Amino acid sequence: MNIKWKNVFTIARKDWIEAFQNKSVVAPMLIVPFIFIVLMPLSVILLPNLVPGTQQALLQDPDLAVFFEKLPPQLSMFTAGLDAMQTGIVMLVGIMFAPFFLILPVMFSTTIAAESFAGERERKTIEALLYTAASDTELFLGKVMASAIPSLGITWASFIVYILVVNLSSYLTMQWVWFPLTPWYALIFWVSPALALLGIAFTVLISARNPTFMGAYQTSASLVVLVVALLAGQISGVMYLTVGVSLAIGAVIWVVAGVMTALSIKTFNRQKLLAGD
Repeated sequence: MNIKWKNVFTIARKDWIEAFQNKSVVAPMLIVPFIFIVLMPLSVILLPNLVPGTQQALLQDPDLAVFFEKLPPQLSMFTAGLDAMQTGIVMLVGIMFAPFFLILPVMFSTTIAAESFAGERERKTIEALLYTAASDTELFLGKVMASAIPSLGITWASFIVYILVVNLSSYLTMQWVWFPLTPWYALIFWVSPALALLGIAFTVLISARNPTFMGAYQTSASLVVLVVALLAGQISGVMYLTVGVSLAIGAVIWVVAGVMTALSIKTFNRQKLLAGD
């Protein structure tokens, strides 16, 4: 199959312009990362020193105590030799918060992908797009690229900001630059792209059949349940996101995302999209 990448990039560029003019798309991309990469780590690191009794209450929390006790050697090694306050920071900001970052690629990719078709149908611009010279495959790949590049870019940029916030705010307590921990690299650079691709393939198909942006977005947002399950598994001690576990989970997601993407390309048909079937 001869894919004209110029057509793919043209479709992606058009989607970027339209998506970032939509407040429903831009708002979550600003608010959610701010909560995850600024408010949450600062509250854990600085609040115990600012509010009397908070540090002691945090360290005596029975749920955290259970969490600490169940840690596998691959994670408990990061707290070896630390005092109680340093251990609390590493455990919460460095380990427990890790699954929250997996929400970002899912949320960003599904938001932009939902805008890709359902949004155009709402704006009455879908007919002009469907009658272009681009093939169905090029049209689909353009939508995938339009969602993948910004979602991963914002996720990775958020990770860099999180590194700065965590190390700067905890330096007086930790006395050295300690973050990121090794398991984070597998999550950010292996699992995150897989989740983004899975979210895009799923959402583009939904948005091609859903008459409204919000309808497509709300349906595709169900993928966040996967991330919530990982978060619940780590907090409960059922499964910890070590490097090995993250690589295995990422491999499974990549396979599922690849199959779904291939199926989406094969079944995608612009005539059905135009008819709204």
